[in-house]
Amino acid sequence: MKFAYRFSNLLGTVYRCGNLNFTCDGNSVISPVGNRVTVFDLKNNKSNTLPLATRYNIKCVGLSPDGRLAIIVDEGGDALLVSLVCRSVLHHFHFKGAVHSVSFSPDGRKFVVTKGNIAQVYHAPGRKREFNAFVLDKTYFGPYDETTCIDWTDDSRCFAVGSRDMSTWVFGAERWDNLIYYALGGHKDAIVACFFEASSLDLYTLSQDGALCVWQCDTLPEGLRLKAPTGWKADLLQREEEQEEEEGAESETTIRGKATPAAEEQQGKVKYSRVAKYFFNKEGDFNNLTAAAYHKKVHLLVTGFASGIFHLHELPEFNLIHSLSISDQRVASVAINSSGDWIAFGCSGLGQLLVWEWQSESYVLKQQGHFNSMVSLAYSPDGQYIVTGGDDGKVKVWNTLSGFCFVTFTEHSSGVTGVTFTTTGYVIVTSSMDGTVRAFDLHRYRNFRTFTSPRPTQFSCVAVDSSGEIVSAGAQDSFEVFIWSMQTGRLLDVLSGHEGPISGLCFNPMKSVLASASWDRTVHLWDMADSWRTTETLALTSDALAVTFRPDGAELAVATLNSQITFWDPENAVQTGSIEGRHDLKTGRKELDKITAKHSAKGKAFTTLCYSADGQSILAGGMSKFVCIYHVREQILRKKFEISCNLSLDAMEEFLNRRKMTEFGNLALIDQDAAEEGGVAIPLPGVKKGDMSSRHFKPEIRVTSLRFSPTGRCWAATTTEGLLIYSLDAQMLFDPFELDTSVTPVRIRAALRQRDFTRAILLAFRLNERKLLQETLEAVPWDEIEVISSSLPDLYVEKVLEFLASSFEVSHHLEFYLIWTQKLLMVHGQKLKSRVGTLLPAVQFLQKSIQRHLDDVSKLCDWNRYNLQYALAVSKQRGLKRPSEPLGSEEEAGASEDDDDDSLHLLGGGPGHADAPLA
Repeated sequence: MKFAYRFSNLLGTVYRCGNLNFTCDGNSVISPVGNRVTVFDLKNNKSNTLPLATRYNIKCVGLSPDGRLAIIVDEGGDALLVSLVCRSVLHHFHFKGAVHSVSFSPDGRKFVVTKGNIAQVYHAPGRKREFNAFVLDKTYFGPYDETTCIDWTDDSRCFAVGSRDMSTWVFGAERWDNLIYYALGGHKDAIVACFFEASSLDLYTLSQDGALCVWQCDTLPEGLRLKAPTGWKADLLQREEEQEEEEGAESETTIRGKATPAAEEQQGKVKYSRVAKYFFNKEGDFNNLTAAAYHKKVHLLVTGFASGIFHLHELPEFNLIHSLSISDQRVASVAINSSGDWIAFGCSGLGQLLVWEWQSESYVLKQQGHFNSMVSLAYSPDGQYIVTGGDDGKVKVWNTLSGFCFVTFTEHSSGVTGVTFTTTGYVIVTSSMDGTVRAFDLHRYRNFRTFTSPRPTQFSCVAVDSSGEIVSAGAQDSFEVFIWSMQTGRLLDVLSGHEGPISGLCFNPMKSVLASASWDRTVHLWDMADSWRTTETLALTSDALAVTFRPDGAELAVATLNSQITFWDPENAVQTGSIEGRHDLKTGRKELDKITAKHSAKGKAFTTLCYSADGQSILAGGMSKFVCIYHVREQILRKKFEISCNLSLDAMEEFLNRRKMTEFGNLALIDQDAAEEGGVAIPLPGVKKGDMSSRHFKPEIRVTSLRFSPTGRCWAATTTEGLLIYSLDAQMLFDPFELDTSVTPVRIRAALRQRDFTRAILLAFRLNERKLLQETLEAVPWDEIEVISSSLPDLYVEKVLEFLASSFEVSHHLEFYLIWTQKLLMVHGQKLKSRVGTLLPAVQFLQKSIQRHLDDVSKLCDWNRYNLQYALAVSKQRGLKRPSEPLGSEEEAGASEDDDDDSLHLLGGGPGHADAPLA
């Protein structure tokens, strides 16, 4: 239970590639993020990533009409049937080829998959358990080039498929006699989107060169006739008819309600005619149309272009409603919600997701991750916020509860190398390659202090002491450590002594001692209280890459280039242990590697370390897809987490794919650049991010920073995929403590009936079942809480505090649990001081939960206070206008009362609708 961490959420990446979808209620956006799917709940202001992953990046997502099921297809053609209700995978399937788009029929009985130049219709999976959930119904041929888009008619009788060969094909989902297939031309570029009109076969087609064709059909959907069966089906029906005739049926029979062949011959085939053609690029500037969406009820067409501009048109008149530029990058996907009010845009170049309310011309959601990879992260002291820094020079602050970024600082002009919070939690300090260290205020969201060095230097790391008064940063080129005062911003001292770049800094949480790790194979300990002199120098066997203190300051951990983690006693400068991590890193083989993964792992190491909240374990990650938790004292591996299974990233597979091997060697090495000398372009040693100019650029999986939450219930990692958060699995219910045969739910409830509350609480915590714990604590009368608290043993106080902290997140009994918390801390406060180290995570978890309630209640109180002031001001204004004039009639009196009621109706409506976060 202690290390049952599971993937919880993905922050920092909101959109990568694929198509966006709104849920059927229109309140949530489903966005593909790499090989995962994130659901952004716009009404409740939360984002959540589904705990599932595909083998490659997701190419398309198809949503069922009832919003219960989703088909997720990756770039390799592997599909997952996912239940959005229970958030789990129901079925796996492989389409044997790259799939471009998936679309359910409006009745939910079928879905179409386009791959290559064909379209395949499958029976949609039902609600019953089936051996094969995907059953192929028909395969449709017609286009000569790759298919690009799908759209269904409202009655699910026909669907249209667009292609890169500039044609659009209309197919019948059933065996219609007057519509088998119909090809539409008229375009001079690839088809981007096609849409049917509501309750009609009329069609709109849009091509990449910005042309819109309006097609009118001469047949209504009800005019489609089922084709008479042929072959063995016709013989079977003929036998049935003969049997009916023998029984004396004289009436003229039709084949199951279908039209007779004579009637079919009289009626003609379905015909289309083009009634209009419009162009988006009227000024003559060439701007490719890249994405489109159409709302059939309000006749709203939204088109996105390669320049980042989008247009809103009303069809079929093609009236321009709105035009706006959202970025300078290509709009990759567009979606409209069910009411037609909100429009979602995805820009893959920037990793940006926007939701735009076109009637009020305002953003409902505006989120963007780091343009380049994240480098560092830090938790706030209460665990509510995470700050991240990236190579793009941005500093972003994320709310761990909502998963949204609520502020972005862009003052740095180069990559951010380190971020940290002060102990107050309201100041963020960052270091950057631009030669500055900056302090940001989370109250006013501004850069209030900038620290610089006498001569320009690049800072590689930053640290702030426990008082928040001393800021230190390590230089990458001058090998010095700079010390500034937070209050004055003045440079206090420059610590020299290292002979290599500074790779890590960390302050002792309990003393004014600074540890600095360097590539010169040493760690220096500097005493801040004694003129910043060097107290100790720890000699290492290899270059130091990361350094961190244990939460109680009694131990120091250093990660080195030879894949080792060494532990030191900072008081006596003695090494107390070491962990060999080379075998646990298990790196994969890159496509361009000429050596095996086993030999390439010799050059890999841990680059980031973090102690757990209780200091008994250490979390390590680095040049690998694995994150390891080690037991410090026993020096053994407790658990290993694989942060990604996405094969679209490099260095994921341990062995080369046999299909990529030819008689001349690895196909990737041959195709890379045959014109170069030797025929192979090998990246430079140590290059982690690859060559950006290469056509075959694939980012390499890396863990750049790790941090445990102060509450100890979750940890976060900045990786190539984004900001991953792992939290304790709440589904594991049975985790007893000192259990014996006398502890049963029956005895606990018997103790409650006898009003022996202390014994009931002790038994309940030994059984450790959440519902029983809640029942036991809530059975205690509020006026007896102080007496019961004083009778609890010290060992159980910590467990009660942890339970209270977790209960604050879900329970409505706020005052009752606050009384419990107050009495426990007041009664046991002096005794708990001796166990500060073990109790700190529980107290911080408690603080985080109470702080969240404080923020919510304070917003509600402010909202009500302002509305009451407004209501009083309105009533005074009316009283001043007519101080002695009586109301003329009962109607006027009723009207004035209604007006006052309307102004007071606002009292409860404030915090219910949270503002959309802007980043």
